[in-house]
Amino acid sequence: MLGDSLTAGLGLLESQAFPALIQQKIDTEGYKFEVVNAGVSGDTSAGGLRRLDWALEGDVKVMVVALGANDGLRGLSVDEMKNNIGQIIERASDRGVLCILVGMEAPPNFGPEYTTAFRQAFRDIAVKYRLLFLPFLLDKVAGQEALNQADGVHPNQQGAAIVAENLWRVLRPVLDQMPAAQ
Repeated sequence: MLGDSLTAGLGLLESQAFPALIQQKIDTEGYKFEVVNAGVSGDTSAGGLRRLDWALEGDVKVMVVALGANDGLRGLSVDEMKNNIGQIIERASDRGVLCILVGMEAPPNFGPEYTTAFRQAFRDIAVKYRLLFLPFLLDKVAGQEALNQADGVHPNQQGAAIVAENLWRVLRPVLDQMPAAQ
């Protein structure tokens, strides 16, 4: 799972971050996969691209790409973000890795044009590369005080559980199709 602090589980125990919760679901269901949490706090799409080779080491079958939150928080170029994520998808696909794209929302402080372009960028990437797509990682969590840490950005333990459930609905059918999944 290639991501930023949301993937890394900033402010949570490692076992509470959504990748660890996905691993629990995988184990409970009897799948033979190991989740690698390749989340780095503060990472942008450019940072994810720079460390992609490391993230693809080993026998990687599926990669969840959950980058862009920091691009949006910093108001970075939407076109550059699209390019970076596109390169990640292309390089992973060239290695036979199935990618799942997870979208993010930009904060409204950069204006409606930026927010709309940011949201559309993920949809455009998903269509261009024919990816499975979860439109918003923090669906049902963002803006919910009871589900976030004091910073209002990072999910707490309960929020991370909802994020894991959101992602599991997209990931589980993929694992069912993988050879020797169980």
